[in-house]
Amino acid sequence: MRFQDNWFQILQTTFMQHALVGGSLVAVTAGLMGYFVITRQNAFAAHALAHIGFPGATGAILVGAPVTLGLAVFCVGGGLLIGLFGKRVAEREIATGSILAFSTGLGVLFASLATANASTTTNVLFGNLLAISVDQLWLFGGFTLLVVAALAVIARPLVFASVDPAVAEARGVPVRALGVAFIVLLALTVTMAVQVVGTLLLFALVVTPAAAALRLTARPGAVAALAVAFAMSSVWVGLVLSAMVNLPPSFFVTSVAVLVWVVVLLATRDRGRRLPTPTHGGHDRVPAVPEHTR
Repeated sequence: MRFQDNWFQILQTTFMQHALVGGSLVAVTAGLMGYFVITRQNAFAAHALAHIGFPGATGAILVGAPVTLGLAVFCVGGGLLIGLFGKRVAEREIATGSILAFSTGLGVLFASLATANASTTTNVLFGNLLAISVDQLWLFGGFTLLVVAALAVIARPLVFASVDPAVAEARGVPVRALGVAFIVLLALTVTMAVQVVGTLLLFALVVTPAAAALRLTARPGAVAALAVAFAMSSVWVGLVLSAMVNLPPSFFVTSVAVLVWVVVLLATRDRGRRLPTPTHGGHDRVPAVPEHTR
């Protein structure tokens, strides 16, 4: 590790500009989805989807296809299976674990056959923000628009279905369909995030910023805005630090995200706030659920 005097010039290079734009797009989608990941108790599913995408990435490497395409196919396919097989939390975890186990084994097989591309496989595991291409930026932009547009349509009923699924279903909200739609959007977010921080560090952008935001407010809109701000700050600061000392940006992105969470946790430790997890049969739920969605 060494300090680079020309770090500002490094930030102006093409690959750094691509990293900044790509990381920002991922931060937007990850921040928006993070609230629902935590509220719906889907943190394990988010982590599993990254590993489910691993055989897609290694398979794409094996056949010479784009890595993003392989990730997207396996993440979305795995997400659909999880959404269809797991209606309740317990059922969803069983389905997720089973699909995860099979996908991991498949990923090991593909990785062993693609030994000539070991560096690319490593990038899938740990991310390589500095290797984002122009084609990937266009794809990330399309994914981001799709996620934002879909959330604009389903956000209100999805909040209701996430906070109290039993009551939402009783009032005619299509809880199962919303769950499948959410898991597909999460799969697209994971597809992008894996290429920024990698399979093993995914939580840094998808869960940690939203967890920090939830310590400050329980209003869904405010949580989403704060989570996007925290995730984007983590990407930007991580890239600057990476340019300064010539180390992988994934380490700094995850470190900044966790540091923000720790600072917020310490600052709010006396407030007695609780995460807005769904309750069944009680009245302790997020106060900001829009009345017209009930």
